[in-house]
Amino acid sequence: MIRIQQMKLKIPHTNRQLREKICKLLRVGEEAVVSCEITRRSLDARKKPELFYVYTVDVELKQESAARKKIKDKNILFIEKEAPYRAVPTGKQHLRFRPAVIGTGPAGLFCGYQLAKLGYRPILLERGANVRERIRDVEQFFQGGPLKKDSNVQFGEGGAGTFSDGKLNTLVHDNCGRNREVLRLFHMFGAPEQILYDSKPHIGTDILCNIVERLREEIKKLGGEVWFHSQVTDMKYSTASDGTKSLSALHVRDTETGESSLLQTELAVLAVGHSARDTFEMLERLGIEMQAKSFAVGVRVEHPQKFINESQYGKEYDPSLPAAPYKLTAKAQDGRGVYTFCMCPGGYVVNASSEEGRLCVNGMSYSRRNGENANSAVIVAVTPDDFGSGGALAGMEFQRRLEEAAFLEGGGRIPVQLFEDYCKNQASSGKKSITPQMKGAYAWANVRRIFPENLALAIEQGIWQFGRKIDGYARGDAILSGVESRTSSPLRILRDENLLSSMKGLYPCGEGAGYAGGITSAAMDGLKVTESIIKVWRPFDKDETA
Repeated sequence: MIRIQQMKLKIPHTNRQLREKICKLLRVGEEAVVSCEITRRSLDARKKPELFYVYTVDVELKQESAARKKIKDKNILFIEKEAPYRAVPTGKQHLRFRPAVIGTGPAGLFCGYQLAKLGYRPILLERGANVRERIRDVEQFFQGGPLKKDSNVQFGEGGAGTFSDGKLNTLVHDNCGRNREVLRLFHMFGAPEQILYDSKPHIGTDILCNIVERLREEIKKLGGEVWFHSQVTDMKYSTASDGTKSLSALHVRDTETGESSLLQTELAVLAVGHSARDTFEMLERLGIEMQAKSFAVGVRVEHPQKFINESQYGKEYDPSLPAAPYKLTAKAQDGRGVYTFCMCPGGYVVNASSEEGRLCVNGMSYSRRNGENANSAVIVAVTPDDFGSGGALAGMEFQRRLEEAAFLEGGGRIPVQLFEDYCKNQASSGKKSITPQMKGAYAWANVRRIFPENLALAIEQGIWQFGRKIDGYARGDAILSGVESRTSSPLRILRDENLLSSMKGLYPCGEGAGYAGGITSAAMDGLKVTESIIKVWRPFDKDETA
């Protein structure tokens, strides 16, 4: 296999031109090429208005040995073909009951899929609704309807990432092939091919919903079950002479009828997401070892997407280019880090609340990213020093205080403020040249009052610094909204080298457990936990009942 790296083509170009460039670099005719696969593509805008796509391409030739003799380019490598992802061999211990997967976000779905594929017949428990019912509930909420406690932007099939930009990039170091496998599965279930090679892949909320549905149906075909409106409210366990607790059953409440039942299992994957606050309280009551961790809070900032495109691509950019993203970092005067997060080109700010009397926001884009505005979170790091004593749940309670302040500031609607008024610590009375693009009602208010002043000042200083990197970013009519408080889990559920919690049989997994930070990394952690499970337990035989 031959890998060509750092291959530049000017934008725009055709697939034909790409193929011709490959043949030219390898000094072969087209008939010599057996296969050609793009493995990475990124956009180089450093010399705007001239823009380039930079490719990494894997090529198979009929006569590779001949090519080896004449190619000396340092960007052309001869490599072994990458082996596909393989799960580890299965263990020998016998399961008395079917394993449970608590939560159907990316961690739970990918873990559940892999377990079902390998013959473990998992039962997936989701406190919220299936994705179609959930979409209806969320749309009704955006239009002024009631907030449903268990079916909203945070809870329901697909997890919190379902109503986001559908970003599939990750910074997790991966030498096990899990990242590639996650992207392959997303593509297999309906994502566009570009996610396999784009440096910043995304699929958008609209496509992601379809993928989630197909993944669930495949889990069921493979022998798994998915129970909706099924919240785990307690756990039964046995205690050994050394004090070790072992899971024996889950109390499952029907969130529609209120009825409870007992699901016997000695193995459960805890993939509840970063907003399962009542579940975190249950775990604390059960004595599961957890600790507060650092996370980040801040605001959403909106600019016209056209302004962002021109800043990134140049004034006369090619209209075929995708809506431009950006990523910015700064440091406040007190040394606190300030950075943009979950940037949504051509997107919307959404009311992402999940508790009555509390309000938080997130960003969302559809696959075409053709909305009028760009939005991004501008967030500051907070640590246990910021939220004080209070044990593992101290960060969660800090989030709640900010969300209560946001709810009051906006009178139950998303509080919105112009940046020039934010700097003056005064409420805004209306828009100037930028119209807020929001899912959910909003109200002009004083967003700055939501935060302790040290955090509010750090956000302001960060935005001014961003304005030196993108000219005009700190414009007075930029729109701020808040509060962005669910950037990641405020705690970590501790797990050992076998990925088990302090309760034997309970596997913390994904973003809610504190081991991921987005759709892809959560799905990867789902695969990782599956590997730990199958090292120990063997799958059910085809005719075996459980």
